[in-house]
Amino acid sequence: MKMLHLYARVLGLLGEQALLGWILAAANVALALAQFAEPVLFGRIIDALAGAKAGESDVWLPVLLPLVAAWVGFGLFTIVCGALVSLYADRLAHSRRHAVLSNYFEHVIQLPLSFHSATHSGRLMKVMLAGTDTLWALWLGFFREHLAAFAATVILLPMALYMNWRLALLLFALCLVFVVLTTLVLRKTETLQSAVERYYSDLAERASDTLGNVALVQSFTRVEVEVLGLRSVIDRLLGAQMPVLSWWALVGTLTRASTTLTMLAILLLGLWLFARGQTTIGEIVMFMSFAGMLIQRLEQMAGFVNRIFMDGPRLTEFFAVLDATSGVVERKGAMALDHVRGDVAFEHVTFGYDGAKPAVEDLSFTAKPGDTIALVGGTGAGKSTALAILHRVYDPQSGRVTIDGTDIRDITLASLRRKIGVVFQEPLLFNRSIAENLRVGNPDATDEQIREACRRAQALDFIERHAGGLNANVGERGRALSGGERQRLSIARALLKDPPILILDEATSALDAATETKVNAALDEVMKGRTSFVIAHRLATVRDATCILVFDQGRIVERGTFDELVAQGGLFAELAKAQFMTGSGASSG
Repeated sequence: MKMLHLYARVLGLLGEQALLGWILAAANVALALAQFAEPVLFGRIIDALAGAKAGESDVWLPVLLPLVAAWVGFGLFTIVCGALVSLYADRLAHSRRHAVLSNYFEHVIQLPLSFHSATHSGRLMKVMLAGTDTLWALWLGFFREHLAAFAATVILLPMALYMNWRLALLLFALCLVFVVLTTLVLRKTETLQSAVERYYSDLAERASDTLGNVALVQSFTRVEVEVLGLRSVIDRLLGAQMPVLSWWALVGTLTRASTTLTMLAILLLGLWLFARGQTTIGEIVMFMSFAGMLIQRLEQMAGFVNRIFMDGPRLTEFFAVLDATSGVVERKGAMALDHVRGDVAFEHVTFGYDGAKPAVEDLSFTAKPGDTIALVGGTGAGKSTALAILHRVYDPQSGRVTIDGTDIRDITLASLRRKIGVVFQEPLLFNRSIAENLRVGNPDATDEQIREACRRAQALDFIERHAGGLNANVGERGRALSGGERQRLSIARALLKDPPILILDEATSALDAATETKVNAALDEVMKGRTSFVIAHRLATVRDATCILVFDQGRIVERGTFDELVAQGGLFAELAKAQFMTGSGASSG
């Protein structure tokens, strides 16, 4: 039942092309009827010829010609209809594969960061490609073979029973052997096949992880270790896969043996019945054709069961990702955020990742347009979590965040995030040109606007040194650039977006001292008149902040200006003293 439910979901993904699917299904039933008619007509032709030869009938020609014409007609229908079914089944499977792939991709990139933090990108890529390839194969097989095979079997067995129940019993016995063998193998190999799919996912994840950190692998001379690790996963995969293949090979062998014995039994029983006058030569030929047809259909059904069983864990993984839901849900009737002044307020906000210990607790603070709010504290203090709530990576479990007095949960996600610019601690770049990466902030930006943003972010000089200029490719994750260059592009991207609310998550952490001074000057300029939130571990960079919030264990323990907090002699004063005395920065979280 689990497999049938899974297959029903596969067919449910036909979506807007379900009508074509129904037409193909009807064509498959028509094909099954036409193919069943052929051996019946052939048997009648044999009997007509046998009767004419024995001199039993002198009107055999008028009887024979309609039978031959009908046989030819059904044969031509089968050829034409089969070709059209194959053509449109192929088109349907290909178009739906690409549609589902794009829908999966859209769904995954909208899932919360908490999901992506717990799921490797290599695994998600493998699930997407393997899942859509599997769907394509199942759709194609269903409309080309599987549905016709089931329809033919359902039609053939009752009709055979009606025509000669003694010979039909042998066909039923063959089906019974098939069902018993298939059920036995499914029970023996179900757990093993699930393990096989897990190993395939582990393989994709490990390979992607190694390739994504190839510089680390080479610098620490881990090439051999990583290759051995990959081979170990392959060995475990094969260890689980081989018994499954062996069991299905056994089914194939036993099924073929059963079909051979069934054909022989039909022939012997038919001859015995013919000798007793209980059947005809045409009927024996007809049932031999039935047996051949049933064997072909059973092999197709065995292929179907084998495929759905082998692909079951893969599809389960695929649907598990499709069924994953975002913790951030857009409310019905959410309004677009248009003109933003930049009044931001946290009102008793509490949030925890695991529902147990809060990552931030009872946060309350306000920011006015033009204010610069700095968040400082140790690793895991809750600074990044607080600002992630602001642009709705997460929603608070209690309390609320407002912009211009409106709860951000009543605002559409797209319009909220368009009004907030973020410069992440780790520069995030696509493997595309510099211009394409910058236009992420403003798709309609002109080259002149891009150059101006780069100039203000101190990035124009190194861009012009590249042979391709703005068209130069930055490489995977920006590896063709230095850390400082990547960070400056990230800042330029935020400047190009020109948002009313700005979040800087250690935006200058990868810059040298000279460049940092210039970029801070540019940031000071662009932050004027905007609500800005700055996470920084170098406290000297937030000296001019309107208000500094000191985080400790998810709570705000101190707040005030730089001078006020130093004068208080609390946690901030200790951090400042440690930094200015040692010249090193504390980590942030």
